[in-house]
Formats: sequence, C-alpha cells, structure tokens
Amino acid sequence: MQSLADIRERSYRGRMTDSEETLGSSVPDTSNPAAKDPSDWVTGDEPITAAQKSYLNTLATEAGEELSADMTKAEASEHIERLQEKTGRGQ
Repeated sequence: MQSLADIRERSYRGRMTDSEETLGSSVPDTSNPAAKDPSDWVTGDEPITAAQKSYLNTLATEAGEELSADMTKAEASEHIERLQEKTGRGQ
C-alpha cells in the first residue's frame, strides 16, 4: 500500500514543468543569490531578519549557546551555518 506522502509527491511531480522554480538539488545552483558567500551579499550589512533571528534562537538553544541578537544578515547566516553543523540540522 502506498503512503499518503508517496501519493502526494507523485502528484506534485506530475504538476511540475521545466519553467517552475524548484528548491533543493544534488547540484549547487550558483545562479541563486542565496548561494553566495554572505560576505558578498549586497544586503549583508542590513540588520538580521525576523526569520533568521527566530531560527538562530532555535539553533543556539539546541547548541547550548547564547548569541547577541545585534548582528547583520551576513553574520546571522554564518552563525546559522555553524550551528546547523554543530546541532546536526545542516545534514
């Protein structure tokens, strides 16, 4: 018997076309601005976003760390990558 998740995935794949944007791949998408090094971001000096702050709070709590909330988007991204590795969420 097929699981509901398998049925939904097949149904979703059937709706995708070549022109649709997708997330995730076995090959890095170098055209994706989010794939850039944070130090190269145009907006990297802007304050941390609410989404980054929320996720960093979760990661830091899991890692047993306390971070200052006063940081830039680029700094937040670097902390996220480091803490994902530390907590195993980045795998």
